[in-house]
Amino acid sequence: MARPAVTNTLRDAARSRRGTVPPTRALAAAAAAALALTGCLGPAGSARVSSADASGDGTLRIGLLLDNTGPQNFLNAPQLAAAKLAVKDINDAGGHKGKPVELLPETVSADTAAQAKALVGAKADVVIGPTDSSRAPAAIDVLANAKVAVISPANSAAALSNYKSGGYYFRTAAADVAQAPVLAKLAKDGGAKTLAVLHEEGDYGKGVGAAVAAAATQSGLETVAQAEFKPGQAQQAVADVKAANPDAVVLVAREGAQGAIAELNNAGLAGKKLVLSDGAVSQYGSGLGARALEGARGVLPGVFPSAEFQADLVAVDPGLKDMIFAAETYDAVTLAGIAAAAAEDDAGTSIAASLVGVSGGISAAGGQSAGQSAGQSAGPSAAEVCTSYKACTDALRAGRRPDYDGQSGRINFDAHGDITQANYVVYTYGADNQAKMTGTETAGSSGGG
Repeated sequence: MARPAVTNTLRDAARSRRGTVPPTRALAAAAAAALALTGCLGPAGSARVSSADASGDGTLRIGLLLDNTGPQNFLNAPQLAAAKLAVKDINDAGGHKGKPVELLPETVSADTAAQAKALVGAKADVVIGPTDSSRAPAAIDVLANAKVAVISPANSAAALSNYKSGGYYFRTAAADVAQAPVLAKLAKDGGAKTLAVLHEEGDYGKGVGAAVAAAATQSGLETVAQAEFKPGQAQQAVADVKAANPDAVVLVAREGAQGAIAELNNAGLAGKKLVLSDGAVSQYGSGLGARALEGARGVLPGVFPSAEFQADLVAVDPGLKDMIFAAETYDAVTLAGIAAAAAEDDAGTSIAASLVGVSGGISAAGGQSAGQSAGQSAGPSAAEVCTSYKACTDALRAGRRPDYDGQSGRINFDAHGDITQANYVVYTYGADNQAKMTGTETAGSSGGG
């Protein structure tokens, strides 16, 4: 996601995109079961690889699922501003088939199923959202059954890659596990030959932790220990890690990150030896012992937003203070517009069938996206990289397939609706336990199997 700086609100955003953490194991099991079982409610087949007959009413309508309430409500403003900006840019370029694209009135609610039903009633063709991964199934079940395309700018739970949406679900944010090779690379770049993975219990910790161990092996590193801990109870796991005498430790955590870092520091395993996953990156300052994180590195997903993009967003909303998920939201709306233009139809099925192709991706069936117009030739030579709605529709008029690279970087949707390139900003901690941006890394987004 496009992030101007590391702040504690950004860490909150990282938690939100994965979903809230249930307070008990029973609730966690119930949430996992819901994600697994409700997937069967989606329609059969896959709109990503099936041709679609024109069935729209001539007006492209875009809805927003703004699901951030309470402390997370600051996440709504940048998404709304980005959606408004993207619709403005589309309409300034002529709209859809000469008619203005409509951004439906937004509401804010944690009840995504109710929001989705309201958007279906308002004749939405595509819906952008939700933010919280745990709320995605409820929205997908309603929208996919209504043949409305869904593009989340923030969902990162790996399980969503294989959720049965009938091909209507996409996301412009990378799955959590995509960061694994970057974390392993940071450890290796620091001179490590062996590493240990210390991960928090739960889907995020286990999933990313296992992916880091696999990535380490692929990069030639030896994983000498993998240890799990409960938030606030990391002492024994840290002792197990220390006994393995690793050159580096990758910490995969969120709620229990600060306590785990304190234990690692006490064991002499912090500082330059430590690499932090996105959920563990925060501005700790005096919350940790002096120099506990000096030299430690961590990552946050996304790219640094350009000055021009930030200025355009502020022009839409002069009170805007955060840019979180703005780039991914802008790209989601723009891709929807380009997909509708490629299909020459505004219906959700047509948009879903065209999204892979216009993003530069290849469908499961191979070759061009099924939604591509019959008159366009297939193959890489027919694609043209474009960075705006106008440029992409110009490519379509010239008989070429647009490959949209947006504010968040390359998209290239795969057959799961996942982006195939994930961008990360690398942060390095100083003696004051504060993180500063020191570089960028790119990895393949491996959310799908």
